[in-house]
Amino acid sequence: MEKNGNNRKLRVCVATCNRADYSKLAPIMFGIKTEPEFFELDVVVLGSHLIDDYGNTYRMIEQDDFDINTRLHTIVRGEDEAAMVESVGLALVKLPDVLNRLKPDIMIVHGDRFDALALATSAALMNIRILHIEGGEVSGTIDDSIRHAITKLAHYHVCCTRSAEQHLISMCEDHDRILLAGCPSYDKLLSAKNKDYMSIIRMWLGDDVKCKDYIVALQHPVTTDIKHSIKMFELTLDALISFNKRTLVLFPNIDAGSKEMVRVMRKKGIEHHPNFRAVKHVPFEQFIQLVAHAGCMIGNSSCGVREVGAFGTPVINLGTRQIGRETGENVLHVRDADTQDKILQALHLQFGKQYPCSKIYGDGNAVPRILKFLKSIDLQEPLQKKFCFPPVKENISQDIDHILETLSALAVDLGGTNLRVAIVSMKGEIVKKYTQFNPKTYEERINLILQMCVEAAAEAVKLNCRILGVGISTGGRVNPQEGIVLHSTKLIQEWNSVDLRTPLSDTLHLPVWVDNDGNCAAMAERKFGQGKGLENFVTLITGTGIGGGIIHQHELIHGSSFCAAELGHLVVSLDGPDCSCGSHGCIEAYASGMALQREAKKLHDEDLLLVEGMSVPKDEAVGALHLIQAAKLGNAKAQSILRTAGTALGLGVVNILHTMNPSLVILSGVLASHYIHIVKDVIRQQALSSVQDVDVVVSDLVDPALLGAASMVLDYTTRRIH
Repeated sequence: MEKNGNNRKLRVCVATCNRADYSKLAPIMFGIKTEPEFFELDVVVLGSHLIDDYGNTYRMIEQDDFDINTRLHTIVRGEDEAAMVESVGLALVKLPDVLNRLKPDIMIVHGDRFDALALATSAALMNIRILHIEGGEVSGTIDDSIRHAITKLAHYHVCCTRSAEQHLISMCEDHDRILLAGCPSYDKLLSAKNKDYMSIIRMWLGDDVKCKDYIVALQHPVTTDIKHSIKMFELTLDALISFNKRTLVLFPNIDAGSKEMVRVMRKKGIEHHPNFRAVKHVPFEQFIQLVAHAGCMIGNSSCGVREVGAFGTPVINLGTRQIGRETGENVLHVRDADTQDKILQALHLQFGKQYPCSKIYGDGNAVPRILKFLKSIDLQEPLQKKFCFPPVKENISQDIDHILETLSALAVDLGGTNLRVAIVSMKGEIVKKYTQFNPKTYEERINLILQMCVEAAAEAVKLNCRILGVGISTGGRVNPQEGIVLHSTKLIQEWNSVDLRTPLSDTLHLPVWVDNDGNCAAMAERKFGQGKGLENFVTLITGTGIGGGIIHQHELIHGSSFCAAELGHLVVSLDGPDCSCGSHGCIEAYASGMALQREAKKLHDEDLLLVEGMSVPKDEAVGALHLIQAAKLGNAKAQSILRTAGTALGLGVVNILHTMNPSLVILSGVLASHYIHIVKDVIRQQALSSVQDVDVVVSDLVDPALLGAASMVLDYTTRRIH
């Protein structure tokens, strides 16, 4: 065993009540089964698994080759509130004999069902340790109360999201006994690559159905408002009939109100309607393929707001049953689904869309974390659980690898010369960086980006980093809403009208953000640099070209055609040198690295560049750095060129001050320190007195493009609002 103080195998009892919880428990059961030297597995089946009307789903457990130690018939039929209470009571009567016979060291209980409450109550009163899966989450119905009640009974907790972990800590649970693992079902979801998915679609929906041209509907009663939930189900079916798409309707769960919902289905003839297929149960592996390739999923099942996000399938969440859940951007909420028109409008908005894949609820590595956590349980520790009542501090961090991973982003910087990928932590620390030359063709470039990101994501697991998403910084004009590079700079060839979001999202199953490198530099300053906490500031990048970003009222300005902050193309002279944009007299034509290189070559060709103490090897191209070196060594012509370049930049800054009136201007990039003093002189000479006090500083960030790309991920995923 792994330092758990035990000298025998850990006897684990997994109790499953229905088709939904088995999809989460099965990956753990398979994991336990593969390590017989550490664990003994007992399987207890109860609840709706054993009812014919709900598909006799215990058979899928047998098909998975698990030995069922005990079958307990615990459901009192009636499908109303009283029947639920009586079912809990019946389970409490039957479970003690089973637990006395099995004598497990630990019982694994999932979720928030009334059956699970009976399991947890029995185990707690019989001094059996409880591991609760998916505690700390918030949905919006009586399930919340049951879930949190089980949390109070459980000794150990496996949660799926950072928010759920924080909720458990706020509920005074011991942080050392909380594992942030992700959802076990994601281990199967993210590895599901069934090339023959069309045969599954045809089997359940008919031979004439096409991929992305059907709907999956799964709606359950809301036990705190049964009457309204039945009416909402009726409106949903009416909307689906009007929408006229092939639809797979799954029967509701066994909660109070389900019998009335089935009556509604039969009243409307759903089981015989040519556009509908009504089924009691679909095996989870096949269900994955059906929702992954659906045009839309509709209903109020937790599956819609949790698992379906892994595929980017559009989801319409109806009513309040899942209103508190964290969701990806694929979910459209219809909270007051009180008319057919509202639901129909939502179907028109969502059907057929494709969203970025989301990994809010898991990264595919939950089961290894859970098994490691189980091995660490010391049976010699006192059984009585302790509650941690002191106030919870923000950003709690403990150096225990199975409890807390470093929340991080994958940042990509597409430069004219190099392609860089980095793992960036929440604090802006670059954990690891990878650099390759940027290929010249689209095909080679996109393949290299995918390869580097896949390698970095795999390395992140070893480095104990949880990747929340991918941020990409690239030159040119970018539509960040669609993740498309509209027009690139001349330095990056074959890079116009390029969809970056889709291939990366599909490959990594992560949300992806894309923006212009100047905007990324501004976002880096806002989150990690000298712009932190400021309402209005401007960043100017001085590098191969000249770019920038504008923060106004704490928000980045993109402009109506995503062309805002093209600060390098502010014209500062009507008869200045030609610019790469096709105009002339732009700041970039004077002050960019390309402009300085052009002037350096002219001087070198006329033998006016090199001074004493300088040399340029024959195999080395003359560039901006040689010009700067010559100026430092006293070359008057080089000094004059730099002064002109700095003056052009300074005039641009004056125009920015007069236009935007920011509280700070940040010069970023390799040339910033060489221009700063000249820029300040120009402001003193040329700017209105009302803006002369605005501070101009040099950025202290080493990799603003990478940090800005990371900030898109970190800002969004840590302040998600729905």
